[in-house]
Amino acid sequence: MSNIRNQSILAAVMLCLAVSATLPARAEQPPTPPDATLYTTYTLYSEFQTVTWSVCGSTQQSEGCYSNGSLGPFNEVGALMEGNSSVVGNVVTRAIYVVDSGNASDVLLYVYKKTDTVTADFDSVTVTLVKTVILPLTGGSSAICSMGANNLFLFIGTDQSPQAVRVQKSNLAITQLGGFSPPINVAAITADNYGYVTVTQGDFSGNGSSASTVFGPDGSEQEDGGGAFFMLNTRTAVSSSTLPHSDNAPPQRLGVRPKVSN
Repeated sequence: MSNIRNQSILAAVMLCLAVSATLPARAEQPPTPPDATLYTTYTLYSEFQTVTWSVCGSTQQSEGCYSNGSLGPFNEVGALMEGNSSVVGNVVTRAIYVVDSGNASDVLLYVYKKTDTVTADFDSVTVTLVKTVILPLTGGSSAICSMGANNLFLFIGTDQSPQAVRVQKSNLAITQLGGFSPPINVAAITADNYGYVTVTQGDFSGNGSSASTVFGPDGSEQEDGGGAFFMLNTRTAVSSSTLPHSDNAPPQRLGVRPKVSN
């Protein structure tokens, strides 16, 4: 083979390498969870004292409803939420968090473990109670309970308590969050897609007191101050019926400052 031909082949190889280097790397797609075609619905009955669940959808070779069960009885369910899923092979586990706020003296957090074992033609489901935690909150039959979460923490409060609590998901350690003076009861807890959570306190009206605190994805406080505001995400709308009403426009929060160097 001549030197000219060798040089031509080498130049072509180098050109291909140069072109491939300029192309963006193709991101690897995460594997599809084995329960991606299944869904769980919940119902409440008996004066919010019992929760029923049902798993339906389809697998590779079947479709329909595969399992159902119930949680409780509770004094009165105030809020429910699922946790992030964990996948090992064909087994998917996630937490179900239920806040029982019906008792004025004991607001309880029930933590359940839901396990889906998915095969080609069936989904075997178990739901077991893992732990019950007493929260330092005031409840009651008329209490309105709020709960929001990010990857690491749950934030829970009631409109009968001036302070919300932060519960660490990994060990269920409870931290009572700071309040305001004079005390303002919790009105709502909302979160965005990046893991920021807002605890809103007050009545949203210009005639009463209101305040809010924002917490970051790591659970740390980001800001607090007067004014009742909330967050939105792309999954669930904030219903105005769950928020106190306001007749006056709130003051606008504007201002930028340099970060303080460590």
